Amino acid sequence: MVENIIFEITPQINKLSSICMERDKIEPELYKVYDVKRGLRDLNGKGVLAGLTNISEVYAKRVENGMEIPCPGELYYRGYNVKDLTSGFIREDRFGFEEVAYLLLFGELPGKKALKEFAEELGERRQLPQNFFRDVIMKAPAENLMISLSKSILTLYSYDDAAEDTSFANVMRQCLNLISEFPMLAVYSYNAYNHSRGNSLFIHQPKPELSTAENILAMLRPNQKYSKMEAKVLDLALILHMEHGGGNNSSFTTRVVTSSGTDTYSVMAAALGSLKGPRHGGANIKVMQMFENLKEEIRDWKDEDAVAHYLKGILNKEKFDQTGLIYGIGHAVYSVSDPRAEIFKKFVGELAHDKGQDDEFALYQLVEQLAPKLIANERKMYKGVNTNVDFYSGFVYHMLGLPVELYTPMFAIARIVGWSAHRLEEIVSAEKIIRPAYINVRERREYLAMEYREEL
Repeated sequence: MVENIIFEITPQINKLSSICMERDKIEPELYKVYDVKRGLRDLNGKGVLAGLTNISEVYAKRVENGMEIPCPGELYYRGYNVKDLTSGFIREDRFGFEEVAYLLLFGELPGKKALKEFAEELGERRQLPQNFFRDVIMKAPAENLMISLSKSILTLYSYDDAAEDTSFANVMRQCLNLISEFPMLAVYSYNAYNHSRGNSLFIHQPKPELSTAENILAMLRPNQKYSKMEAKVLDLALILHMEHGGGNNSSFTTRVVTSSGTDTYSVMAAALGSLKGPRHGGANIKVMQMFENLKEEIRDWKDEDAVAHYLKGILNKEKFDQTGLIYGIGHAVYSVSDPRAEIFKKFVGELAHDKGQDDEFALYQLVEQLAPKLIANERKMYKGVNTNVDFYSGFVYHMLGLPVELYTPMFAIARIVGWSAHRLEEIVSAEKIIRPAYINVRERREYLAMEYREEL
C-alpha cells in the first residue's frame, strides 16, 4: 500500500501549472474568427441546437417579424406550463413531486389509480442494501456531500447483478430505484459527515406512506417533526428543480454519457459531477454566502444606498469572493424573468413571515430590485439579467433548517428525475454517440531531437 501520497502543491507543480496555462490559453478573439459559440451559446444566450426532446421546454424568446425578442420566461414539462402544474397542487392542497415525476418519465399526467400505484412503487424502493450505510456511507465521509453521493451511486453498481444491462426495462428499474434512494443517500451522507465532526448520530428510516418532501424533513430532523407548510414549500422547490430542458449542463452530460452506451450508475455519477459545480447546482450556496457577507458589512438592511454600494463592490471585484458575480442574478437562457423564481417568490415570502424573517426577505427583495440595474450600468450587456431560482432556494433551505451541505444535494434529489427521463429518451430515440467538433488552432510543427530543444 502506498503511504506517501503527495497532496501539497509543490514548487514543481506550480512551475508545471504555469507552463500548462501558458500553452493551453486560447485567445478569445479566435472564437469570433472561427465562429465558435463559447459555452455552446451565442452572445444573446441562445444555445447551439444539439438534439430533440419531448421532455421539457424552456421558453424565453418570441419571434416578431423574423426577429427573436426576449420575453418573460416560461417552463413546460411535457407540454404543461409549470405555473399551471404548481398552482393545481396548491389549489388542491396536495404534494406534487411524485405526480410530476410520473409526468416527466411517462409523458402524461396520471389518474388517481396510476398515481397511487406509482407512489407506492417509489415507497417500496426506498431502501438500501443491507449494511450499506455502515460499509459505504460511514466510510471516509466527505464535507462536500455531492462527492459522497457520487461514491454511493458508483458503489450501488456492485450491488446490482444486472448493472451492465442497458435494456430499456432494466434501465427503468435502475432509474426508479435511484429516484427513490437519492433522498436517503443525501440525508444519510450528511448524518455520517455530521457524526465525523463529533455530533450525535441518528438514522431514521423513510416511511412509504409519506411524500418525498415529508420523508426528507422527517429523516433529517431528530424528532422527525415538520409543519405542513414546510413540507409543501420543499415539495414546490423539488418540482421547480426537477427538470430544465436537455441543454442544461447536467442533463446534457446525462445524454452525452448515455450515448456512449455505458451503465446507469456511471451516467448518474457523471451528472452529479456536473451539478456539483458552482456555475450549476452549487449556485444557491454562493447566494447564501454572499448574503451572509452582505449582512456582516451592512447594519441597516433597509439602507438602499449602502446595499447598492456593496453590490457595486461585488461587480468591481472588491467584495465577497472577488469574482465580480452577483450570485442568483442572471441566467444562461432567461433574460426577462425566470418562471421558477416567480413561482417560488410568493411562497418564500409566506414561509419567511411564518418563520419571523420578514426583514431578511425584504433584503432579498431589495437586492433583486437593485442588482439588474447595477449590472446593466456596469457591464456591457448582450441580454438582460433577472433573478434566477437559485436566488431564493438557499434562503428557503435555510428557513427549513437544512444544513448548507445539503443545498446542492437537494437539487440532485429533484434533478435525478429529469436525468432519468433524458437517459430513457436518449436510449429509445438516439442511435449515435454525441461527438461535437473542435477546431485545432495550434500550427503543425516538425519533430525536434532532444539536443535541439530549449529547456522550459
